[in-house]
Amino acid sequence: MTLNCVVVDDSAIQRLSIVKLIENHSSLNLIAEYSSALETKNGLNTHKVDLIFLDIEMPVLNGFELLDVLNNKPQIIFVTGKTEYAFKAFNYDATDYLQKPITKERFNTAVEKAIEQHKLKLDFNETDGEHIFVKSNLKKRKVYIKDIKWIEALGDYVKVVTEENSLVVLSTMKAFEHELPEGKFLRIHKSYIVNLDKIDRFNSKNVEVGAYEIPLSRNKKTQLVDALNNM
Repeated sequence: MTLNCVVVDDSAIQRLSIVKLIENHSSLNLIAEYSSALETKNGLNTHKVDLIFLDIEMPVLNGFELLDVLNNKPQIIFVTGKTEYAFKAFNYDATDYLQKPITKERFNTAVEKAIEQHKLKLDFNETDGEHIFVKSNLKKRKVYIKDIKWIEALGDYVKVVTEENSLVVLSTMKAFEHELPEGKFLRIHKSYIVNLDKIDRFNSKNVEVGAYEIPLSRNKKTQLVDALNNM
């Protein structure tokens, strides 16, 4: 298995050190190296990337701010000279956090983590049903698409309401919407995405999912009708 990766660091010397480690690893394929977050954002639109080696402290847009504007995030291994960002990096669901200077052994350990997570993502079993993985309460959890009732915005988090429980996940609504299969879910309000299969009734103001009423934006009603008719 080979992961396509990029290096993002405003220091040419630091980029070179990571590039050398990548080139000496048989499971990594270097796609590009970038000196800024803005350059990276544009580059990711044209390349399929599985993994980013990302510096945090960069001018104009730092590493965290870059992740905030990405819709589809590859795996992230943060590379920084400071330990103070470690907790925040964990909240961004980082695969690993490398502190400069980086040893070959520590680098390889981080890459092995990335490979295992990539395998996990690709592990789709038809007998299990379609699913996604979310990080909630510091653990990766498998959530079956058919079990999701709706997703609700909670500030910097979203609440995923399923048939059995609710999970709080660090994500924006827009980013989480991209994780869901097209045609099965619809954002019916700025704070709600609903599973179309779970809708029992609706009117001009609300959508009913079981005993719960979810607000329906006025400008979303026509889109909702069309989506239900095309199921």
